[in-house]
Amino acid sequence: MAIFFRVESSPPEIDDVEFLNMGFRYAMALTHHREDAEDITQEAWLNLHRRYGSVPSKAVLFTSIKNLVIDRARRGKIVAFESADEIDPPAAPETAAPGAAADVDTLLGELRGNEREALFLHYIEGHTAEEIGKITEQPRNTVLSLMRRGLQKLRQSVSPEPDSSPPTSTT
Repeated sequence: MAIFFRVESSPPEIDDVEFLNMGFRYAMALTHHREDAEDITQEAWLNLHRRYGSVPSKAVLFTSIKNLVIDRARRGKIVAFESADEIDPPAAPETAAPGAAADVDTLLGELRGNEREALFLHYIEGHTAEEIGKITEQPRNTVLSLMRRGLQKLRQSVSPEPDSSPPTSTT
């Protein structure tokens, strides 16, 4: 008679640098501002090290970052400035499709924060809608709606309007 033991394999350990990078990417998805994301990530990291001696998990780090973003928004520390370039944008060439020259940051900046967060957690971090719902404390269907609306907005930003398509020549 053979006895088999099931060996549970633990997930691979993530080093501090990778944790910081994941936290920074998440903070960027929430704030959409590099300096604020750096500050929030550092503050969350220090708070967790003071409290626990280390960062216990990715979920704890993400929760801490999200809470700091909310706190800063409530206190008015995150202020969106409009640069002079954004006030009077240069005219795009007629041959370029709308959104073709725009970078990803500009396109993501057009989304609401919760849409950007849901898309980040799904496509960058690889979470399911159920997991995102637990992280953001929202129902699964709300998360799915946020992702759908966010993707629709991105598609509309990138694809040309149906009325503005150039006429086709018949030869």
